[in-house]
Amino acid sequence: MTEDSQRLRYLTLLSTKYPTIAAASSEIVRMEAVLRLPKGTEHFMSDLHGENEAFIHILNNASGYIREKIDTVFAGELSQSERADLATLIYYPEKKLPQLKAAQADLNQWYYLTLMRLIRLCRFVSSKHTRAHVRECLPESCGYVLDELLHAHFEDHDKKLYYETIVDSIIAYHRADPYITRFCELIKRLAVDRLHIVGDLFDRGPRPDLILERLIGHHGVDIQWGNHDVVWMGAAAGSPICVLTVLKTTLAYNNTDTVEHGYGISLRELDHMAQEYYEYSDLTRWMPRTDQRAQTTKEKLFRVAQMHKAVTVMMLKAEAQVIDRNPEFRMCGRDYLRHIDFEKGTVICGGREYPMLECDFPTVDPDDPVRFTARELDVLRDLVRGFRHSKLLQKHVQFLYSVGSVYKVTNGNLLYHGAVPMTADGTFARETFEGREYSGKALFDYCDRRARQGYFAPEGSPQRQAGQDFLWYLWCGAKSPIYGRSAMTTFERLFIADPETHREVKDPYYRLVNVSGTAEKILSEFGLTDEGSHIINGHVPVRAVEGESPVKGDGRLIVIDGGFCRAYHEKTGIAGYTLVYNSRGLTLRTHQPFESAARAIEEDEDISSSSEYIYTPPARLQVSDTDEGRRMRSLIGDLVELVRAYQNGSLRERELRS
Repeated sequence: MTEDSQRLRYLTLLSTKYPTIAAASSEIVRMEAVLRLPKGTEHFMSDLHGENEAFIHILNNASGYIREKIDTVFAGELSQSERADLATLIYYPEKKLPQLKAAQADLNQWYYLTLMRLIRLCRFVSSKHTRAHVRECLPESCGYVLDELLHAHFEDHDKKLYYETIVDSIIAYHRADPYITRFCELIKRLAVDRLHIVGDLFDRGPRPDLILERLIGHHGVDIQWGNHDVVWMGAAAGSPICVLTVLKTTLAYNNTDTVEHGYGISLRELDHMAQEYYEYSDLTRWMPRTDQRAQTTKEKLFRVAQMHKAVTVMMLKAEAQVIDRNPEFRMCGRDYLRHIDFEKGTVICGGREYPMLECDFPTVDPDDPVRFTARELDVLRDLVRGFRHSKLLQKHVQFLYSVGSVYKVTNGNLLYHGAVPMTADGTFARETFEGREYSGKALFDYCDRRARQGYFAPEGSPQRQAGQDFLWYLWCGAKSPIYGRSAMTTFERLFIADPETHREVKDPYYRLVNVSGTAEKILSEFGLTDEGSHIINGHVPVRAVEGESPVKGDGRLIVIDGGFCRAYHEKTGIAGYTLVYNSRGLTLRTHQPFESAARAIEEDEDISSSSEYIYTPPARLQVSDTDEGRRMRSLIGDLVELVRAYQNGSLRERELRS
């Protein structure tokens, strides 16, 4: 088939959607106009680590964007407390409404004022969208009424009575609450076009499952997997090592609510086994970290500590077996159970002998230390079955696969969670898997493919087993672009006192990104050469309290892990960064700790945030400057050809049917 005939075949297919010159021309005119609109707002968040309340609040306030718009529209008209009430109402309409209504002497008058204020604010935030786009965002049940009110001109005296009658009718027929709620949701929907999550939704914080439920309902989201995400993906796929790794972290942070109540996975058999083997053990060093938000008892903490130790020993056995199956992971020597001298109470680590902090291993046979006992195998099978059969977990992991990836290139920015593995001299590190070398972008692409293999390859196939092992490697492997450190020193921190063995050496990447030219080299590797391109990175918390800046690499790399998780607040001195990219440029938002949703609702307590422009483009960005704009320009070119084909007789206009 010649190139001309292929092109004509494509235009013929295109003509089914645009069957006439008028239809094709109208679409060209529409898209040319859209290209001139301001670029939509993108919102970047990273390292959420299960902090569901803080995440939902920042999602609701769009990193302070909505409060800024309220202040712009109502400055000088509403008091500070009135603007705070309006903001909280928009963030949490269903929970704030009853509180505000109870305080009103004249409820109907309050309804009228509130609806009018929401209409004004909604019109303001929708001003850079087409009317067609706004209509798409409206709920079907009341879309016509909302559309009329959004595009009302109350200064038009001929129609003023018409619009006021609509509002009065909404109140008279007891529909004010649902209309207020829908306006609030529409404002949040129009405030942000795209949400990017740069990794690590799971672990440490209380409810990652609630975060994922919220993300599934979001209108436009993508996720770049973090190492805490891929290990949960492996657990959902049925990988024993990933199941045990997930549970070890869960128990270390006393976060059993996620597993048991969130995902409905029973820990009963594990609890029974742990009580049997560790009832009289000294568990001081195995006690979980506690969160003041979680109500617990000493008895529960003791049982969690028993399970923590039982799972850790099982995990060490499973790690050794994965290391045996995968010599290409280059983890030989990290099968530590084989390197313990149980009589002397010592272990070989890094070629040196160290005394063990404890040698209480009732389930370990010194002659075959990585063999599971029959009881452990029964418990492990029960746990794997629980993860595989959790409908909600499977739903969440399938979502992670469908909208997620190891990295993303979007609108001139490169997003990834961890690091681009590098050598000390600044070249991209080369790693061999399955007999082939990979580095730079090729390594990222390979890791993405292997991660999907672990979940989607046929059950029981060697490919599925290999893919699941690789998901664990992505969690902790030295050249994993999602991890980016020399080793996960869990064993060393638990059993060896010498702090030198606890060090997890960062990949040279983390030093080199501050060297001039490195960020540009990475961007170029992924096909980004524009001056306005940036790397948006997560994974390693920025120690703002020590003066560390999140902006690195001559301003071309931004680390937005500022310690969202409460466990990091002391280390970072803040409670996270987010990034906003709109038509004016890139703005970094620095957030202070969030107390609770309850206080936000009851006391209008917002997250205290500060803003800093990272990049301001030479001219205000338009849709034409985005990836979607480039796709539209390509389609415009195709439609121009289609019109010519109609005009020169190469194609015949199709009959329009109603």
